[in-house]
Amino acid sequence: MIMSDKERWQENYRALRERQNPFVTVSSVPVAPLYTPEHSAGTDYERDLGYPGSYPYTRGIHANMYRGRLWTMRQFAGFGSAQESNERYKFLLSQGQTGLSVAFDMPTIMGYDSDHPRAYGEVGRVGVAIDSLQDMERLFQDIALDRVSTSMTINAPAAILWAMYIVAAEKKGIPSYKLTGTIQNDILKEYIAQKSWIFPPEPSLRLITDIFKYAKEHVPKWNTVSISGYHIREAGATALQELAFTLADGFAYVEAGIKAGLDVDDFVPRLSFFFNAHMDVFEEIAKYRAARRIWARHMKEKYGAKKSESLLLRFHTQTAGCSLTAQQPENNIVRTAYEALAAVLGGTQSLHTNSMDEVLALPTEKAVQIALRTQQILAYESGVANTIDPLAGSYFVESLTDQMERGAEDYFRRIEEMGGVLAAIGQNFFQQEIADAAFRYQREIEKHERIIVGVNEFTKEEKLGIDLLKIGPETEKAQVGRVQELKRIRDNARVRSALADLEGAAKGSDNLIPKIMTAVRAYATEGEIIGVLKTVFGEYREQAVY
Repeated sequence: MIMSDKERWQENYRALRERQNPFVTVSSVPVAPLYTPEHSAGTDYERDLGYPGSYPYTRGIHANMYRGRLWTMRQFAGFGSAQESNERYKFLLSQGQTGLSVAFDMPTIMGYDSDHPRAYGEVGRVGVAIDSLQDMERLFQDIALDRVSTSMTINAPAAILWAMYIVAAEKKGIPSYKLTGTIQNDILKEYIAQKSWIFPPEPSLRLITDIFKYAKEHVPKWNTVSISGYHIREAGATALQELAFTLADGFAYVEAGIKAGLDVDDFVPRLSFFFNAHMDVFEEIAKYRAARRIWARHMKEKYGAKKSESLLLRFHTQTAGCSLTAQQPENNIVRTAYEALAAVLGGTQSLHTNSMDEVLALPTEKAVQIALRTQQILAYESGVANTIDPLAGSYFVESLTDQMERGAEDYFRRIEEMGGVLAAIGQNFFQQEIADAAFRYQREIEKHERIIVGVNEFTKEEKLGIDLLKIGPETEKAQVGRVQELKRIRDNARVRSALADLEGAAKGSDNLIPKIMTAVRAYATEGEIIGVLKTVFGEYREQAVY
């Protein structure tokens, strides 16, 4: 019997011993020992890959990708007071960072002023405290907002913080049409994963579509939603779940905009995405490539988008915080480098690299500089930016990309059968899927089926050898004093009038953004504006899952 080359290889392979650990991705998807043309036999180059900058954009959204312009290097920063964060921003810009990204503290994220009882002990701890326009002005003091792109990681109160940013620029003489940046503004993923909601879903979506309408007319260069898989992945989701749930949220925003009377091509070009970059390099690359293809096909075939800009899935990436370890924290530098490599090989437009100490505290200046240098070395020394989509045609990568797309489409069908994203949230579908995946992953670590270096293998007893950033109680005391003094000296009659107008608009159907901006200009605080909206919209309560 004459053996084929394939049969000969199979016989040789079976005669050899394999390592004992399971051969699976980070998401526990089995990986074959070898991939051949058979694994991507159904792939049609023109239909499924195409060329960079051409439909279906699998290979990238720009024809020249990084040969024309490198990705934006954007480090997440913000801690303590607005003044302290302003100093960190200036440091990062001086070190070659090309975009700013604002981290807010928990009271700001949850809509409480720093002097609220629920803010006690949390002011400035995990981000910067922003209570009013006064703080936003301090945060960007001496920074030219028409020359830098700013991303703000804020969701439930996004409309208020965005209004503060626009008015802060206005007071510098910068018109809103010159501003570029992103507000995360992705409330659906809050109900699914991150849990920092305030209002119920329906009024939250109203605020988002009001932002769509206002931005179209006044802030046309701004990304109005950063549809975020990052936090879904950090909650324990697999790569496929991150992909599918994120795009499902994106489709829900598209449908909300259409329902609000907007043409799909009027607002979809300003939707952006935010993905996680985890440790399995090939799985992550396939995820990004599949995401572009799925989005383009759905926008064109389901939602009837005509503009090419509506078909482009533009995304920011952040390396996986959940992959960082408190043990041997210097190892996190290596983890972050590999994750950044996956993001770049996958065609990201913007990248944040985590600092080695972020599992323990907000990053120190030294740690964040190393994280930024990681991106710069990748960009200027590694050679990966020299060619476009270099892994295209890899039997493994193309097979994984197709597998991701099929799995995502299956999830879309299941979500549609439940009645859509909001109905699936109400049925705790997403939450249960993520919880099951997180439990499985943790069990694999505990059973030593998955090795985490320094955690369950290659361990050693050692004292922490790095300095950490500490936020002292004096930061909170000073911020509380500032917001209380502001409330004392401002024109409170003007504030009350603006808040009354906002309440009236919330009870009706007017666009709320101009009313919010009027309140911001009067130096109404975030907490006061949220308080008014709560009286009309109420607050969300999640149904517990047991």
